Amino acid sequence: MREISKFNIAHYRKGIVLIEIQSLIPEKFINLMWKNNIYIKNIKKKSITTMTMEINLKDYYNIKNIAQKTGTKIKIIKRRGILFLIIKLKKRITLVTGIILFIGIIYYLSTFIWSIEITSDKGLPPYIIRQQLKNYGIKPGINKSKVNIYKIEEELMKNNDSIMWIKVRIEGSKLAVKTIERKSPPNIVKEDSPCNLVANKDGKVLRIYTTLGTPVVKIGDDVKKGQILVKGEQGQESATYSVAAGGYVICRTLYEDTETVNINSIKKQRTGKKIQNYYIRLGGKKLYFKKNDNKFNNYDKIEESKFMLTKETYFEVKEISVKGDVQKIVKDTEDKLYKKICSNLDKSINILDKVVTYEQGDSCKVKVQVIAEENIAVQDKIENIDKEN
Repeated sequence: MREISKFNIAHYRKGIVLIEIQSLIPEKFINLMWKNNIYIKNIKKKSITTMTMEINLKDYYNIKNIAQKTGTKIKIIKRRGILFLIIKLKKRITLVTGIILFIGIIYYLSTFIWSIEITSDKGLPPYIIRQQLKNYGIKPGINKSKVNIYKIEEELMKNNDSIMWIKVRIEGSKLAVKTIERKSPPNIVKEDSPCNLVANKDGKVLRIYTTLGTPVVKIGDDVKKGQILVKGEQGQESATYSVAAGGYVICRTLYEDTETVNINSIKKQRTGKKIQNYYIRLGGKKLYFKKNDNKFNNYDKIEESKFMLTKETYFEVKEISVKGDVQKIVKDTEDKLYKKICSNLDKSINILDKVVTYEQGDSCKVKVQVIAEENIAVQDKIENIDKEN
């Protein structure tokens, strides 16, 4: 360890030094230290001639004099105390000063806004908002303390009629501006061309509601896909006129799906017979230490490797027929088909009932029918109405 200068000791008297002494009679050295009122603690004996101990820094040079008289070698192992921290800081003053300056500069720069990010719709160009912000004095390099985000939001909304909503926030060293353009509601074009209401699927009529047009079916009728339900005309027989038929025709509809499932399944079962081979792989080829001929027609093969040695085991298996539970097969298939049907139905469709049937033979054919009610009426434009009249 480096020597501690007298200059440092003269100016800083506090500090602890861990020293190692080497002497033929270390006890004599310690006795002389006690006689000279030198404080010692944590004395540890490493060998017959070597000891370690802690002393106060102010007694270091007194100990050196005693060491010269007794022929003792002293080695500083460890130093601690505020003195040594100050010495290190003085030696690294440039580094410490640089770190402090760097932190100070970063902190100072973080108090400014260095970029402006504007997010807006296509009809509201960011350039326009950026120019308005410049008019308010908001531009890169401005101090954050001079930015009132709520006042900016108010001014932009006030001076720009095309803005429906705006949000201004400071994110780190960035000013983020998000806007949504004010849009006029779309013009709804009313379809009033003459048309009929026809069925878009088969069903049985449950209820009829019309706003325009003349119903041509009644409750309880069975209707087919494409059949006219409400005719696009009104008035007396002698004086009718065409209209765009409107309303609802609620019918009972049917959705179904089927699936054929095997009742018995084939399961592989080990017979208890097996053969084992051992090999190592060299240059992509197998070098067998033990190899038996595999005469099994059906087998399971398992390979286990340990270091370079690989063990392969062949287990003879036979196929056996396992009789299934018909009720469980039907129930599982029913749930599967029902979920499949329901997943394809519109949310407006009201499910009334479910009917499950199955036919059992070598296999089991399961049919699931879902009974629902829904509006099946859709508009079908009447073409060449003038020619018909």
